[in-house]
Amino acid sequence: MSQLAPHASFPDHSRGRLHAEPKSDIRGPRDIFQRDRDRIIHSIAFRRLRHKTQVFISPDGDHYRVRLTHSLEVAQIGRTIARALGVNEDLTEALCLAHDIGHPPFGHAGEDALEAAMKPFGGFDHNAQTLRTLTHLESPYPSWPGLNLSWELLEGLAKHNGPVARPGWALAEVDAGFDLRLTDWPSLEAQIAAISDDIAYDNHDIDDGIRAGLLDIDQLLELPFVAEHWEAILARHPDVRPRRLIGELTREQIGIMVNDVIESTRGRIQQLGIKNADDVRKAGVMIGGFSPDMAARERLLKTFMYEKLYHHPTQNEAAVGASKIVRELFVAYRNDVRLLPLEWRENLPEHDPQRSRHIGDFLAGMTDRYATDRHREICGDMA
Repeated sequence: MSQLAPHASFPDHSRGRLHAEPKSDIRGPRDIFQRDRDRIIHSIAFRRLRHKTQVFISPDGDHYRVRLTHSLEVAQIGRTIARALGVNEDLTEALCLAHDIGHPPFGHAGEDALEAAMKPFGGFDHNAQTLRTLTHLESPYPSWPGLNLSWELLEGLAKHNGPVARPGWALAEVDAGFDLRLTDWPSLEAQIAAISDDIAYDNHDIDDGIRAGLLDIDQLLELPFVAEHWEAILARHPDVRPRRLIGELTREQIGIMVNDVIESTRGRIQQLGIKNADDVRKAGVMIGGFSPDMAARERLLKTFMYEKLYHHPTQNEAAVGASKIVRELFVAYRNDVRLLPLEWRENLPEHDPQRSRHIGDFLAGMTDRYATDRHREICGDMA
């Protein structure tokens, strides 16, 4: 790694882990943030992302993105921005890789269904579930619960979109055990992870939408930002059929957005007189992000994607079926806990809300195909 800027998160200055660990290089000479990243990559929860929805529910094609490939793409963008700004690449990468671990099966449809089912018991939030998974549910070590990740990583996951004034029950539990200073702004590494997520799905979902036949280039050209770059690409490659140029459009837009974030963030660091990581947390504004002009363009693109892709009739129809699976599984497990696997029955709390939250944890960890199989087994066919 290149030399860090003064406003970066330094491994030697970390607030450490909740549970003290013996100092040893027996598993390789890595700093605290490098170990965080590696613990995430080796976790079961991370592996399950390969069978969780990104855009398309249980996609038939092998080339569509899923939560796992999306997280890898976010990490690639995040590392590029972090390197250019001189902040910690390893912490940025770890945040990018972990940010979607709390998502339930079937994407936003699954989350909405689980939130509705869990409403009497405190509700459900995928971001808080990420922290709950990493600090409580995923426990491969014999001496402590969870992955025992650094304060900086947990803080970044908790508030990468900004301070949290009213945390839900799951985040409040984590914060009570390891004060994450939820009312402060997040580190620059966390801010970079958040904007990298936006850049990745704004552009890669276009590619998947066109591949699926739910979007076409003529629709995209309604957006001046896209049309401008598309015409330039056609001029550079006049002999290439347009379908082959979709990847070039995606790459170019990502590059333009990344460069905008780097330039705009540098400007805000200088304008606000940011000298160290504490200055970032006390700045009172998000430092890492787009310029006002690019932010406006990105909002238009996002609005377009929701209207034309995420809420496409085909997507809405699939979401209805996915919601039914999650909703009926939650009811089935609450009505008959013998349906839960043995290891989940053994730790089942006796009373609500903890009892139903435990069932919610089980459902949130499911992959699309596991949830579909269990629903077919317990509730019968969808028809």
